[in-house]
Amino acid sequence: MRANRGAAGVDDESIEMFEAGLSRNLYTLWNRMASGSYFRPPVKQVEIPKKQGGVRSLGVPTVADRIAQQVVKARIEGELEGLFHPDLYGYRLNKSAADAVAVTRKRCWKYDWCVEFDTRP
Repeated sequence: MRANRGAAGVDDESIEMFEAGLSRNLYTLWNRMASGSYFRPPVKQVEIPKKQGGVRSLGVPTVADRIAQQVVKARIEGELEGLFHPDLYGYRLNKSAADAVAVTRKRCWKYDWCVEFDTRP
């Protein structure tokens, strides 16, 4: 969060403000997550100008919620990694879009056919 100068969420609490009461804030967050009573707060909507004109909406979670998300990610990421197909690259541990492109290029020279899928939620 600090590296990309993370903004405050709907509670207007900055990283510095969260750190000022770090022990208390982390204990409160841990207590809620451990007891099952944690519910994420609303996300602050911010409009970011586009280079070509117009704006795009960006959702900014609170500092505490970003910490909670990272805790959950760190806890379950390794356990779930083995369940995914090796050719899935989105949001995967140690995999990137560049890796997907490299594998695709390699396979284009190996096979003389291609299958493409596009899914919608």
